[in-house]
Amino acid sequence: MLALLLLAAFAVHAGSIEPKRAALTPGDDAYTLSAEFAIELGNRLEDAVARGVPLYFNLEFVLERSRKYWVNEHIATRSLTYRLAYSGLTRQYRLTTGNLHQNFGSLAEAMRVVGRIAALPVVDRDQIKAGESYEAAVRLALDRSQLPKPFQVDAITDRELQVEAKVLRWQFVVPAAVQ
Repeated sequence: MLALLLLAAFAVHAGSIEPKRAALTPGDDAYTLSAEFAIELGNRLEDAVARGVPLYFNLEFVLERSRKYWVNEHIATRSLTYRLAYSGLTRQYRLTTGNLHQNFGSLAEAMRVVGRIAALPVVDRDQIKAGESYEAAVRLALDRSQLPKPFQVDAITDRELQVEAKVLRWQFVVPAAVQ
């Protein structure tokens, strides 16, 4: 009986999105964000997207400068929305970001692309000063407000429809300008 309860507890699996790493690197006109996330949707959400329910993910980046006796100074914010949907006709997963569309043969392939951010411009070079320290934060999260209404109601109480999204914060010191 106890073994059966333990199996049932592990079967109810909530998803998670955990940041593995993130970094800001200088580009031509702006500093760019590179990040990697480990994404686990859970069985119920994987099943929902395979049945045609679109999932929306929001990538959020914030850069602030700490101040001693005042609230942090906001420097830059960047957000990006991904839409993931399955087409039963083509049997492919379609990932949409803005006007860009990509098709994938499996959910795992599509989730790998959602979980890897490469060279995304986030802050102009003239907005930050060399040698100063800033606090950067990045988060990738499932947007439950974009789910169909019945799923939104269920997501309030059903752990299988909840995806825990963690924030990665780090100190970023702007390197001295290379001449």
